[in-house]
Formats: sequence, structure tokens, C-alpha cells
Amino acid sequence: QVQLMESGGGLVQAGGSLRLSCAASGHTFSNFAMAWHRQAPGKEREFVAAIGWNGVQEYYADSVKGRFTISRDNAKNTVSLEMNSLKPEDTAVYYCAADAVLSTRTNYYYWGQGTQVTVSS
Repeated sequence: QVQLMESGGGLVQAGGSLRLSCAASGHTFSNFAMAWHRQAPGKEREFVAAIGWNGVQEYYADSVKGRFTISRDNAKNTVSLEMNSLKPEDTAVYYCAADAVLSTRTNYYYWGQGTQVTVSS
């Protein structure tokens, strides 16, 4: 079992920045690929960014490429999402997820509870 807990969400103006963090516990963190997904009201959950177990491979959704950066610290069992140049359309609940397989799909096995990000225009 892997427990994931997100933090760092909040309200920010368009063009601003936020940094989300996810703390993992329960299993060897470095065994897992980690990802961030998001779900806006009335929309399906969508992939945002993912990172491989050793931090070498990274994937991003086209909508956030160049603005968001995913990173991980295996010594601290954390994964982060640095979000810059935020847009109102980035407003969503952001979820941290873990899986044995690195992918851009939304079927990750372990999920956190989510943290709200609201970008005002």
C-alpha cells in the first residue's frame, strides 16, 4: 500500500506560480513512477505530468509543456510540480499518483486525495 498526500494548492492570479508537493509513504518510493493529474469541474480527469523512478524520464501534457516542471526527491519520498505562467484553464483539483509503470494514462494505481488549484483571471 502506498499513501500519497498532496499540498501546496491555492488561489493565484493568472500569470502567477504555484508549487505542488506530494509526500509518499508505505512502500519504497523509488520503485514507482509518479505523476500528476487534474480534474476540472464537469470534465474528466486528465494527465498533466509524469516522471520515472530515477527522475530521468519526464512526460508532459501538451497543454502544460514549457510551463510546468515535475521533479522528485527519492531521499525525501516526495514529488513536486512547479507551475508557472498559470492560466484560468489550469483551475482544477490536482492529484498525485503512483504506479509501477510510467505512462501518460490516467489509470495509475495509487492516488492522493487531491489539492485545489484556482487561477483567477
